[in-house]
Amino acid sequence: MFFFLLTIFFGWVLSYAFASPDILLIAIVISVSMSFGSYWWSDKLVLAMTKAKPIELQDNPELYRIVENLAMTAGLPMPKLYILDEAAPNAFATGRSPEHAVVAVTTGLLNRLDRTELEGVIAHELSHIGNRDMLVSTVVVVLAGVIVYAADFIMRSFLWGGMGGRDRREGGNAIFLVVGLIALIIAPLLATIVKLAVSRKREFLADASGALLTRYPEGLASALEKIAADPNKLSVANDATAHLYFENPFKGDRKNGQVSWMTKLFMTHPPVEERVAALRGSE
Repeated sequence: MFFFLLTIFFGWVLSYAFASPDILLIAIVISVSMSFGSYWWSDKLVLAMTKAKPIELQDNPELYRIVENLAMTAGLPMPKLYILDEAAPNAFATGRSPEHAVVAVTTGLLNRLDRTELEGVIAHELSHIGNRDMLVSTVVVVLAGVIVYAADFIMRSFLWGGMGGRDRREGGNAIFLVVGLIALIIAPLLATIVKLAVSRKREFLADASGALLTRYPEGLASALEKIAADPNKLSVANDATAHLYFENPFKGDRKNGQVSWMTKLFMTHPPVEERVAALRGSE
C-alpha cells in the first residue's frame, strides 16, 4: 500500500506540473498493473536477473534430498530448485506462494558448507516460503523499482525545464514546486528504507523458524559465519535483489562489530554478529 500510494503521488505531481489530468490516471493504471504483475511474474523476473538455472534430482541428488526432506518436515510442497554458477556462497527463495516457490543456491554454497550448515541455510529459505516472505520481498523489489524510476523521470523532467516551463508560462506556485522537488528526493529514500526494514525483520524471523525446523541452530550459525568470511562477491546481485539473498551479497558493505543506527537503517540484512548471537541465545 505504501508503494502504491507513492506511485499515485508521483502521478499527481506530474499531472500538476504538466497540466494534464491524464497523467494521474496513467499513474493509477500503472500502480494497479504493477501490483498484479509483481504478484504473478516477479519470481520469473528475479530468476532471469540472477541467471539461475533449474536442476532436477539427477543433477544433484544430495541437495534435492535435503530440500525434499526439510520441505516435508515443514509441511510445504517441494519447491523448484535452481543453481547459480557463482563462487560466492549464498541462496534465496522466491515465488508467489508455497505451491509456486523456488529455492536457488550458488555453487559456492554447495562447495563451502557441510551438510548440517547446508541444511540450516535451506531451512532458512524454506522458512521464508512458509512465512510468505518471498511474496513480500519480490513485490517490494518490483514496486520499489517503479518508485525509483518514476522519481528519476520526474527529476529529469524538472532539470529539462518541464516543471519550470509551466511555472514561467503560468506563474505557478513556486512553493509547490519546491515542496514537490523535496518530496521527489525523499520518496525514493523512504521507499528504500521501508524495503530494507522489511528485509531485516524477515531475516531474523526466518533464522528463528529455520533453527526450529532443523532443531540445530548451530548449523545455521556456522553457515552464517562461513558465508560472512568468504571474500567472493555475488556478481549477479544488484540493489533491487540484494535483500532477497540469505546474506548480504555485497561483501564490501558489511560492517564488523558495533554499527550505528544510521548504518543499520541502510543495510539489506541484520549484522551477521546479531544473527549468530540470536541463534546461539547469547543476546
